[in-house]
Amino acid sequence: MKATIQTQGKQYTVQEGDVLILNRYPETETGSKIEISEVLTLGEGDGFQLGAPFVKGAMVKATILENKRGRKVVIFKKKKRKGYNRRRGHRQELSVIKIDSIES
Repeated sequence: MKATIQTQGKQYTVQEGDVLILNRYPETETGSKIEISEVLTLGEGDGFQLGAPFVKGAMVKATILENKRGRKVVIFKKKKRKGYNRRRGHRQELSVIKIDSIES
């Protein structure tokens, strides 16, 4: 069964067993269970349900496999012939989740 979920301002189409990399869920640790109730669509074929805006009673359950930091993004600014350059870095906090079940 497929479902389209909305979490952290983004939409994802998922199936059971899928692994997603998202922005870190606050106050969670490895092994934590999360429930996503913002399900936009559910099913496929004849059993397809479209929410307005969400499907009532539908829920996606997931497990956090890992909380980690993404790869480093380097921001480099330079103004030629002025002696100005600035280098900054950023690493995004990420959560790796696995979809356990999709319930309607």
